[in-house]
Amino acid sequence: MARVAVGGTFDPIHDGHIELLKRAFELGGKGEVVIGLTSDEMARATRNRPVRDFDIRAKNLRAAVKRCFNIDEACITKIIDQCGPSIYEDFDFIVVSPETLPMAEKINRLRAKKNLKPMQISMIEYKLAQDHVRISSTRITEGKIDKHGRVLSV
Repeated sequence: MARVAVGGTFDPIHDGHIELLKRAFELGGKGEVVIGLTSDEMARATRNRPVRDFDIRAKNLRAAVKRCFNIDEACITKIIDQCGPSIYEDFDFIVVSPETLPMAEKINRLRAKKNLKPMQISMIEYKLAQDHVRISSTRITEGKIDKHGRVLSV
């Protein structure tokens, strides 16, 4: 059975995140999907916008996994760096967006140095908003679009 890694800040959760998670659960099948959720420190250091506390983001992520995939217990782990457990635990796949593809490639290089097998990288394309620009949490937070990518009136 496959073991799949996927990660992010997931705040707010939007249709792009759902596509990322969907691919992870497809690859995971009856195996395990480990969702790395950035720590508060990491999330706030890499974002130029407010980010909810870890516990709130984890609760929202669990609710989204339940609602969208009918999975009662999401395996969520706190990550304190860009690699998380993917550089020391056994995984078959890592699911990324174009933005995080270089990090997945770096993780595989680090895994090779530790004599771990490389993960297969599955990259999903960006989910585009109504205005043909990618859906992002930043654009949602700025009030430009909603979580489904619909353009909001300004």
